[in-house]
Amino acid sequence: MSTKKPKNMIGKGPTIQDQRSIAGRRRAQAQRQMNDVTVELIKQAVEEGIPADYVLFDSWFSSPKMFWQLKELGLDSVGMIKQSKKIYYRYRGRLYDVKGLYARLAKSKIKAKENYLYSCVVQAEYQGHAFPLRLVFAANRGNGKQYLVLASTRVSLHPEEIIQLYGRRWQIKTYFKTAKQYLALDKSQIQSYDGQCGYIAVTVLTYDLLAWQERLSTDDRTIGDLFYLMNDALPDLAFEEALVYLMSVLKEVEAKLTDKITKIIEEFIFRQPI
Repeated sequence: MSTKKPKNMIGKGPTIQDQRSIAGRRRAQAQRQMNDVTVELIKQAVEEGIPADYVLFDSWFSSPKMFWQLKELGLDSVGMIKQSKKIYYRYRGRLYDVKGLYARLAKSKIKAKENYLYSCVVQAEYQGHAFPLRLVFAANRGNGKQYLVLASTRVSLHPEEIIQLYGRRWQIKTYFKTAKQYLALDKSQIQSYDGQCGYIAVTVLTYDLLAWQERLSTDDRTIGDLFYLMNDALPDLAFEEALVYLMSVLKEVEAKLTDKITKIIEEFIFRQPI
């Protein structure tokens, strides 16, 4: 539906191609390289003031180019990298692909950890720019003979933190499963690109409304109002009032101490031998 080649296009052509409209720009983005559009959209989000500590992505987007471009935007990233023989990383002065690096670590004296297998800091390169990456080799629970490779430009992160951060992407998987199983996301028969975009938008809105209703009806309530009630019970005092209160308390304490000291002296004198 978004191809540039008319002979490969399914359904009708686009109804709106004007680049001044959102639909026209969306159509143009769909005909470009996905990774380039991804960086463009992230840059737009940063310029709009949307804060983010990390960008999470799967192996489809992971490459030294993506890691470097996000670093240039001031964003650290966590992603799963491809086990490709075409991409090399420098480790202790030598170049390794991911599988070769895993074999090197497995043959070394480094012991596999309990929550992950191995972790190391390597040097990645893109167009003459070298930058560090922390790689984490994690066991694949679905297949004990395989392993997953995660990477992060924030090398100070502990390997377990990288695994936990990447695990947050699982929410995307649950969304797609719910949208397909209950909201018929993959059952559309619309034969136009603009119509398909509208169908996906309606599905997303439906999911958001259902998730919001579920949260209102099933999530545990908190006692957050207690904080505001405590503030009402302890109003702010003016400086003069606080000073007067402090002086009055000190006078009471002084009077009590004077009486107690007098009693102690009298008792001491009374107990002296005649």
